[in-house]
Formats: sequence, structure tokens, C-alpha cells
Amino acid sequence: MKMVLVTPEIPFNTGAIGRTCVALNLELILIKPYGFSLDEKSVRRAGTDYWKHVELTEYDSWDGFLHHRTPARETLFFFEEHGAQTFYTPEYPDDAYLVFGCESAGLPATILNGMTDRVFNLPMLDTRVRSLNLANVATAVVYQAMRSQLMG
Repeated sequence: MKMVLVTPEIPFNTGAIGRTCVALNLELILIKPYGFSLDEKSVRRAGTDYWKHVELTEYDSWDGFLHHRTPARETLFFFEEHGAQTFYTPEYPDDAYLVFGCESAGLPATILNGMTDRVFNLPMLDTRVRSLNLANVATAVVYQAMRSQLMG
């Protein structure tokens, strides 16, 4: 299973997600451009001394990622607040790509076109909340996706 961040903007979120990836032995895939430099203090601080252990792969674009990885459609899981299905719905295969967009805009329409059946949301009960923090969402999703593996 792999975590994919498309054009992340906030270094602290990326660092926190990297730390989660280390804890769960997952690869972190970052799609450029970023809203920060990976050598920024805040990325390292969020990942603390774990950042050096992150299995990190970078791609210059979504198309570059697709070209090099050639993921099967059924392994792609996109997470957006307006997804038609909840993240509890799918069975996540071991080779799943959990894909998250940038903090301010989410995933671009060009990525989501034709993928509506692959877009999932995290339920929110109070409509006053517009969105959840990216690092929190990614952590909730990956623990749900790995539930069967983690339960032993």
C-alpha cells in the first residue's frame, strides 16, 4: 500500500504523513509541485528524526506518476470531501494507492475525470466544518485501509 500526495502545500502535513508511513512501512509518493522545499525545517520537525527513514518517491507530475507506476484502476483510491462513497466502503488491496490532493484545492478535476466510482469521503456530521486536516484524513484512511493487516 502506498500514500500519494498530489501537490502538497503545507510542510507540517507532509512531515506528519511521512511519519505515519514510517510507522506502517509504507512508501510515500509526492507529486510536484510542492508549496515548500523538502529540506524545510518544518517538514523535518513534523517527521522528527523519522524523516530520514521515509521511503520517499517523487514525480514531477501526475502523468509522470501514471507513466512510471502504471497503477491498475482498481488500485487507485481518491479521497475528497465530496466523494460519493465513504472511505469505509471499499476493500483495499495490498497494492492500493491512497491518493490525496493539496490542502487548499483538493485533487484536480483532470485527475478525477472518469473516476467518480473511485472517489471516497470521510463523513462529517457537522456542516459547519468545511474540511478536515490533510494529515488527519490521511492517517484515518490508511488505518482503515490496513485494518485487516493490522488486526493480525
